[in-house]
Amino acid sequence: MKLLNYQFHQLKQPSNQATMVFIHGLFGDMNNLGIIARAFSDAYNILRLDLRNHGQSFHADEMNYSLMAQDIIHLLETLQLTKVILIGHSMGGKAAMKTAALRPDLVEKLICIDIGPIAYAHRWHDDVFAGLFAVKNAQASSRQEAKPILASYIKDEGVIQFMLKSFDGNAAEKFRFNLSALFNNYGQIMGWEEVFFDKPTLFIKGGNSDYLQSGYGTRILAQFPQASSFTINGSGHWVHAEKPEFVVRAIQRFLESN
Repeated sequence: MKLLNYQFHQLKQPSNQATMVFIHGLFGDMNNLGIIARAFSDAYNILRLDLRNHGQSFHADEMNYSLMAQDIIHLLETLQLTKVILIGHSMGGKAAMKTAALRPDLVEKLICIDIGPIAYAHRWHDDVFAGLFAVKNAQASSRQEAKPILASYIKDEGVIQFMLKSFDGNAAEKFRFNLSALFNNYGQIMGWEEVFFDKPTLFIKGGNSDYLQSGYGTRILAQFPQASSFTINGSGHWVHAEKPEFVVRAIQRFLESN
């Protein structure tokens, strides 16, 4: 099994403190949760990683939450980490849920940012994929060339800038992530098979986001009996980027009370 690309920051002084593991969302990389990770780096060991088909990690045709969880577990075992707090955003939150369910002996706490253990029927990213494939087909050689192409499909400037962060003119598909694999496995990424994890779990919701809805409560508690939730008003799906100080505060309160 190939090892995920990662960065591991270990406290200078020997410590029994847990390692906080940060897992990015779709189209992202290990830097996406960097602001949140840095806020905890003086008190915790920090592990940030690129999921398969993202960042500098390996590319593969297959992609589902069982495989992503196995990748993460393999990395934890390789680093001999047996006491972790998983923190994932969006797709990374689902990967964290699956990992916690498969290896609860390794995971002390779980934090999911604006995502639920839900199979989402809505196709949230059709315009994004259309823009990304248009950049690939145009063989854009720079971000300056790619930006107007993306803008003809994607209306949100923030989303355009986020995609441009992964632009790579030398890559076959013009992005560091594996565009074709993400598109071909999109149903798996948006889908879900129920799991069970009976340890402290926090769901952080962006107040303006539709990814976590009040009607999901019964399904969440059936899979995560010790779940609690916190809503950050005035923020969308990328709540960690829009209001990082509120996310940090919510995580701190959760860790102190559990």
